[in-house]
Amino acid sequence: MTLPTQFAAVTVHTKANVYFDGNVVSHTVIFSDGSKKTLGLIRPGSYHFGTDAAERMEIVAGTCAVTLDGQTTTATYAAGTHFDVPGKSGFTIAVPSGLCEYICSFLP
Repeated sequence: MTLPTQFAAVTVHTKANVYFDGNVVSHTVIFSDGSKKTLGLIRPGSYHFGTDAAERMEIVAGTCAVTLDGQTTTATYAAGTHFDVPGKSGFTIAVPSGLCEYICSFLP
């Protein structure tokens, strides 16, 4: 899987989305067709997120371990990989060290 290195002709919200005392930070990107993504980074630690819409999390740099709500297995994801999260659900993401950078796409 090849991840994009840049997006063209987009609107970026300059106000950051800040979670967990600044340990998870993202910025919202709006595309000309109205679709939305967030670009962010996660510092070491474990964090739980709920989802309204279905999401695809693409890992740009670093590694993370993910447990989807309702599951007992944890999967590890590295740069160049992704995982999907159902809508009206959630996931726990753990970063062992360094930074994990991601692109979150909101799926239809």
